[in-house]
Amino acid sequence: MRSTDGGHGNLLAISDLHIGYAENRALVEKMRPETDDDWLLVAGDIGEIVADIRWALETLSSRFRKVIWVPGNHELWTHPKDEVQLRGVARYEHLVALCRELGVITPEDPYPVWDGPGGPAVVAPLFLLYDYSFLPQGCVTKDQGLAYAQGTGVICSDEHLLHPDPYPSREAWCRARVAETERRLAELPDDLPVIPVNHYPLDRHPTDILRYPEFAMWCGTRLTADWHRRFRVEAMVYGHLHIPRTTWHEGVRFEEVSVGYPREWRKRPGTPGTLRRILPMEVGAGDGGAAPGVGRGRGELR
Repeated sequence: MRSTDGGHGNLLAISDLHIGYAENRALVEKMRPETDDDWLLVAGDIGEIVADIRWALETLSSRFRKVIWVPGNHELWTHPKDEVQLRGVARYEHLVALCRELGVITPEDPYPVWDGPGGPAVVAPLFLLYDYSFLPQGCVTKDQGLAYAQGTGVICSDEHLLHPDPYPSREAWCRARVAETERRLAELPDDLPVIPVNHYPLDRHPTDILRYPEFAMWCGTRLTADWHRRFRVEAMVYGHLHIPRTTWHEGVRFEEVSVGYPREWRKRPGTPGTLRRILPMEVGAGDGGAAPGVGRGRGELR
């Protein structure tokens, strides 16, 4: 497992590139490492079209020493405009094969060890999905939660485009992924910290400031709520919410590294598409969260 090619660079992260938007594609075209030894973590939602995903990963892997990718929900969509009409596990396996062709690390590969500044640390790319256990207040079943969300007009497009084949449901696929990933994490050496990279947060707390809290149903699973304690997590890297910020939960750093849609990042201060440094940790890293009321709105639940 151990790797010594981390050099003296930075462990950087980004997610939710959504390069179907020309403005976001332009951001990727401008992304460069700070040193020749930088690694880049890509925490999902590059886009929906396989050709776009290939372009982005090929572009980034030609610039960074190592690129590590995990799927978001958008990569797993079977979009009617995509020439690749594979569904579910077959689509995921197709993307894994694409990554291996490009030399990009996926959740199906051995976990690499970052030996650069701030290390050593195991970088663990994860693919876990969600199981509707982040239910709206007052709901106790998935059907109740979906009915409530339908009433508010907040329904994720996964319900139409993300197919779980051959699993009977997305939650069944999620539980299988969680079980296998938990086994792999438990086999890691006790003397190394872990940096899990997943499209969704391992704990529900980052969803507390969503404008429409019912969207949390499509944002993770309670099955991973204690992983940041059980597996000696140094920092948990995720995306999906389009609320880029640093939070601390039970002494563990959670880094949301989303770019998001142009209509979202245009409203934020700073340079859009800036890569987040995970290691070595930024001096003074704290809660850079947006104020309540930001985040996904009705027009953004895609």
